[in-house]
Amino acid sequence: MTPHHSDAIKLSIVFLNYNRIAETRYTLAQLHTLLQDRHDIEVIAVDNASIDGTPEFLQTQTHWITSICLDSNTGIAGYNHGFERARGQYIFVLDDDSHPVNVQTLDNLIKRLDAQPQLGVIACQIESPDGKIVHSWHLPNSSEPCPATAFIGCGFGIRRELFAQVGWYPAEFFLYQNEIEVAIRVLMHNYQIFYDPTCRVIHRQSPVGRTTWRAVYYPTRNTIWIIRRYFPYPIAMYLIASRLSFGFIRAVQSREFGWYAQAVKEAFFTPIPRQVLPQPLLKQLTGFSQNNSVWHQLVSYLRRN
Repeated sequence: MTPHHSDAIKLSIVFLNYNRIAETRYTLAQLHTLLQDRHDIEVIAVDNASIDGTPEFLQTQTHWITSICLDSNTGIAGYNHGFERARGQYIFVLDDDSHPVNVQTLDNLIKRLDAQPQLGVIACQIESPDGKIVHSWHLPNSSEPCPATAFIGCGFGIRRELFAQVGWYPAEFFLYQNEIEVAIRVLMHNYQIFYDPTCRVIHRQSPVGRTTWRAVYYPTRNTIWIIRRYFPYPIAMYLIASRLSFGFIRAVQSREFGWYAQAVKEAFFTPIPRQVLPQPLLKQLTGFSQNNSVWHQLVSYLRRN
């Protein structure tokens, strides 16, 4: 399990760290337990210029992991340094506050990608620490393996070669919606995204060091960028109006009006090359469209209440 072992690496586990040293320690402890005597799996931890001792701690673990400590916080682009260093045929992506439930998760992911070359991404079942399944529009509400629209960034596997072809995570996003951009690019490369609930990841969802303005600014800006790039008119105009509404509601709740205004400005004034998707791909992205539709969200709210 050393980072310099001569055996062929099949899977590279990559996760990004930022000022949550307790979570980093926990994740590495879980991985160390799972990966005993496994020489086909490597662990790469990237640190985004933490100031809480995380870089120093990671340097004490280099006898079994690869540690990459960056000089500045580059957001999700920090992951890309780890992806580029990955030697595995497949990459398994985690957050610093997520970890696989068991080694079967890793084995099942490898086996499925080995057996089904048309699959580009395996979306994992995400669970809370108490074992409850985390439901999200990204994943099917199914207990059986099946096709998916997207995946959740705290637990998924992807072919390294494909990930490189689509350009890794979009650095300009910095945070949020980067998985959606990658999912769209994967589908455009004629690969499938597949949900496998036997691949299980626990997301501890630590709020440490995370601020409310980010949940206003980045989802508003980045989602509009995605809509501007891929969706045809007039549906794009409706989805953008809906996303502006959602962002405004979140700004009211958190009183982050300045960041909302900045998000709107960058959402519209940043040049975005148009790359309108064909109808079959747009149909596959129905979940994304409905999640960014005022009408669908209102109907869903009324049904729940």
